[in-house]
Amino acid sequence: MTSPIESSLPARPRLIATDLDGTLLRDDKTVSERTVAALAAAEEAGIEVFFVTGRPARWMGVVSDHVHRHGLAICANGAVVVDLRAGGGVGEAVMVRGLDPDAALDVVQALRDAAPGTSFAVEKTTSFDHEPDYPPFVNDPGSHIAVAEKLLQEATDKDPVIKVLANHPTLAPDAFLTLARTAAGHLASFTRSSPTALLEISGLGVSKASTLALCCAERGISSDEVVAFGDMPNDVEMLAWAGSSYAMGNAHPDVIAAASGRTVANNEDGVAVIIEQLVARARDALQVPDTD
Repeated sequence: MTSPIESSLPARPRLIATDLDGTLLRDDKTVSERTVAALAAAEEAGIEVFFVTGRPARWMGVVSDHVHRHGLAICANGAVVVDLRAGGGVGEAVMVRGLDPDAALDVVQALRDAAPGTSFAVEKTTSFDHEPDYPPFVNDPGSHIAVAEKLLQEATDKDPVIKVLANHPTLAPDAFLTLARTAAGHLASFTRSSPTALLEISGLGVSKASTLALCCAERGISSDEVVAFGDMPNDVEMLAWAGSSYAMGNAHPDVIAAASGRTVANNEDGVAVIIEQLVARARDALQVPDTD
């Protein structure tokens, strides 16, 4: 792959929005020393950093040791915004955009009809529960196991549903996503970030992009001042919204089509490569010309 095209970088970016898995993180789920240094340099140059991920807030420990002053995370594909610097290392939710349980029940029924064999899990702000046939995550031992309809009926205002996950054992991932959007796209937002047929279902209109736009509006930051990074379909809307965006060298074809540029793969520190160029430009812009 050719090197990233430096001329495509904005002269004065104000915010970096980066996905985690397959993007900022290496395949072993570590953050390289080069990337840690690049994130810190961005903040020192006055460029804010947001982590924007499909992960739930409770899985954000992977970056907790590398937060420095950048501590805002948009989690669960835009359903929750967390300040990682608060909450005793777990983070403190500062915005929740939940999935209405009645709408989720309609989605479950629509997918049961359209794709028999689908199993479901329910992500809440404090718990992750799933059906008996749903493949459990090793990160979530002790989940409550019941049919999705019962799990959704147990949701409360204090513990709202933020995401429903749907798994199919035989369908191709992209085919399952297309099928689900056709069957229930009027009820909720559908995306995916797994290499398997695992769909992530959020409230209608909730996405990484829409929540990032809300957070930027609160700060007076326009989309043209944002640089975004991603690798999977749940990043597509964010990359299309940002003024400058980069698909990783390991990105899904839809992500490559949506982004304005490309960088090298996550295992080659593709995010750090671009940030280093951004920081160099920001420093050059602040230099006072020699008047001698």
